[in-house]
Amino acid sequence: MKAFSNLLSDLILTSSRNRKLSLLEQYFSSTPDPDRGYALAALTGSLNFKNIKSSFFKDLIKEKQDEHLFDLSYDYVGDLAETISLLWDQEKGGNMPRLSSLFENLEKAKTDEIKNHIINILNISTADQRWAFIKLFTGGLRIGVSSRLVKQALANYGNVDLEEIEKIWHGLHFPYTNLFSWLENKGSKPKISIYDIFHPMMLAHPLVMEKDLAAANPKEFVAEYKWDGIRVQIVSHSGGCRLYSRTGDEVSKSFPEIIKTIQGNFVLDGELLAGINNDPKTFNDLQQRLNKKAPSEKFIEKNPCFIKVYDVLFFNGDDLRDKTLIERKKVLSSYFSTNRSPMFLSETIEFKDWRFLDKIRDISNKQIHEGVMIKSVSSPYIAGRPRGKWFKWKRNPKNVDAIIMYAQRGHGKRSSFYSDYTFGVFNKEKELVPIGKAYSGFTDEELNRLDKFVRSKTINRFGPVREVEKTLVVEIAFDEMSLSHRHKSGIALRFPRFKRIRWDKPTNEVETLEQIRKSFLE
Repeated sequence: MKAFSNLLSDLILTSSRNRKLSLLEQYFSSTPDPDRGYALAALTGSLNFKNIKSSFFKDLIKEKQDEHLFDLSYDYVGDLAETISLLWDQEKGGNMPRLSSLFENLEKAKTDEIKNHIINILNISTADQRWAFIKLFTGGLRIGVSSRLVKQALANYGNVDLEEIEKIWHGLHFPYTNLFSWLENKGSKPKISIYDIFHPMMLAHPLVMEKDLAAANPKEFVAEYKWDGIRVQIVSHSGGCRLYSRTGDEVSKSFPEIIKTIQGNFVLDGELLAGINNDPKTFNDLQQRLNKKAPSEKFIEKNPCFIKVYDVLFFNGDDLRDKTLIERKKVLSSYFSTNRSPMFLSETIEFKDWRFLDKIRDISNKQIHEGVMIKSVSSPYIAGRPRGKWFKWKRNPKNVDAIIMYAQRGHGKRSSFYSDYTFGVFNKEKELVPIGKAYSGFTDEELNRLDKFVRSKTINRFGPVREVEKTLVVEIAFDEMSLSHRHKSGIALRFPRFKRIRWDKPTNEVETLEQIRKSFLE
């Protein structure tokens, strides 16, 4: 545990990517199994202990410290693990167990023994060790290290390509002893069935035309619509079909009518959309299905879905990820030469120059797409976000002025700032109703000023949320507006973010809810 705590402390204190990689490599090389497996799971967000959550530690510290003192400290610090690690009594001495022993002892302990085990660990640990220990259970390390960076460190350590690790990652199992054995040339590369795992997806970069493609030849790229659904991976073989979200979560049970229809031997990449017979509806329509883990037949009939397919990773046992996009498209075209409902091949857009494509991407009939995707015809299917291969060119955002109503602290580096804001507009009864929340789009300098505004203009508190004077207008950019029965205002904004802070604009110049609905929904 000491070594893992020291690793986290060192990672926090450096902003250098190369230094972080070096620290991780050194830890993996000097730490035995299964400790490094536990650390790897923690660093990549896959370490879970079901019986201990944030509320457990809150109750624990309130038994040790005055509850009001804890509330004040937590409000100021903004991070639960850091607050508890500082408020807890200084260490009383003792031997900190190994990381693996710590978890193994907790897993063996009876329910009524867990509390004493935790208290003992907190008593003998330093403040840094307590912080690291609590984070193992509450999550959110926020140390400037992504899962991909950890995998890169593993690749460096084993002198293998990152892509090799990405391709097998979701088939590996804790505590990763076979992975480390392979990286240290003590064993063979873990064999993973392509049909038993989720395969990391290829992602696109937001397009900046002047920087990315202004001088590029349009003939070297293909364009498709950026469909407004959820990205899915379709894994089908003789044992059945499964659907995965872009984060690797299986969502098959939410769409039983789709998985029971699909047959074949392949792994496809596509977009799940609301609608029927290749006729897409809006994302708001799709949300009706996303909230259902086990939909009834009647509900499915009223809310049908289908899939637009735009890439293939494996087909009839062949790995096509190293083939060019054009070669993969030929495989898809051949497969979809006959009806494959509820899957349909995503159409390509014929274009001769970027100006024509610019006009196409900003037109959306009933808001069923978000813009266009531009892909290099020679691009292989590479996990992650490789540069210069795929680009997303979204429609120009819409804008609306709104009034700040509430604020809440952020997380990580923003845990000391009020950086999450709820904003609203007046309805016809002159009541201010919230229309969305945003926590991005402003600079660090603007965040400092916003934070000071919240602290000086607070008129009420609701737990961690502050209500502020309704005097500050902000210009909000968003991708689309849709009707919503779940919100008091009756509308929902897609991807709202700050565009400009209107320090000088009076609130009586902000358009009403009715005016906004008329502008964007009628």
